[in-house]
Parts: sequence; C-alpha cells; structure tokens
Amino acid sequence: MHVIDHTKGQPSETETRNVLTESARIARGKIADLAKLRAADHDAAIFPGGFGAAKNLSTFAVDGKDCKVHKDVERVLKEFHGAGKPLGLCCIAPVLAARVLHGVEVTVGHEQEEGGKWPYAGTAEAIKALGARHCVKDVTEAHVDQKNKVVTTPAFMCETALHHIHDGIGAMVRKVLELAGK
Repeated sequence: MHVIDHTKGQPSETETRNVLTESARIARGKIADLAKLRAADHDAAIFPGGFGAAKNLSTFAVDGKDCKVHKDVERVLKEFHGAGKPLGLCCIAPVLAARVLHGVEVTVGHEQEEGGKWPYAGTAEAIKALGARHCVKDVTEAHVDQKNKVVTTPAFMCETALHHIHDGIGAMVRKVLELAGK
C-alpha cells in the first residue's frame, strides 16, 4: 500500500515496490507466491505482522474492524484450520485470524495503552468486534487457542526492548511446532 521511508517514519511519495520482489530480497530468494501455498504440503503456517499484514494482507490499517482480508490469505487460514494444522500469527496479524476464523482466541497484548507501553491497545476492541476473543498477554508470552490450533503473540504491539519481543515470538514458534508434533 505504501513504501515507508523509515529514516523519516513517513510514506515515500515517489517510490513503489513489489511485495514479492521485496520478500525475495529479504529472504534471499526463497519465496513463492502465496497463491501456491497449500496446507497439504506443510505442517503449519506462520504469519508475521507489521504494516504488511495491516496494509497488504488486509485492509485493517484503513478499515479497522470492517477490514477485508486478501483472498489468498483467507484461503490459507481456512485451509490450514480446516486441516487441523496449526497457525501462528504475531504483532497485528492476529486480526487476520479474528476476521476469518469466527470465535477464535487471539492476543495482541494488553487492552489499555498503559502510558504508551501498548500504543495499539485499541486493536483488542476491533478483535472483539470481529467476533473473536481477545486474551491479555504480556509481550514475552504466546496465547494458544487449543481448539482452533491458533498461536498468537503481541510482538511489536508493545513498546519494549527487542529481546522481549524476540522471547514472545520464540514462544509462539515453539507452541506452533508443539501443536504440529515437531
């Protein structure tokens, strides 16, 4: 949706980027189009968060609780869920599951800003408005919805030291692997 100039913290007015090209740059070429992802070929799926999830994988950044989810993301979430395979989502990505998997339990952290520590705390209300259950968790924790095999963690929804975010993401990945029998 936007190319962000992170040195200024603002969208760049003159640049455009291709999501697949940028993903390949970051992952050193080991990517494929999401349209090709099939649950039958994998044990689990993990969705990172960030502006990409809120602006490209969905319209949450603009539309909030009235967001739409990219058709391939919706398909993948439903396909893995229907196959009983675990899903991991961090940062803002739990809104994707909240929108697509009705009644799912997720976390994006705390429900109050707490003096700026949780600047995106209002996201919890949007999750509830989508028909999901929000579970309060600290940034170092992961929430496991055993029934739906969905694991979520707040990550960058919290203003904290990077090692705390790392711990929470690690907890999410470990729980996803456990649910996958790995």
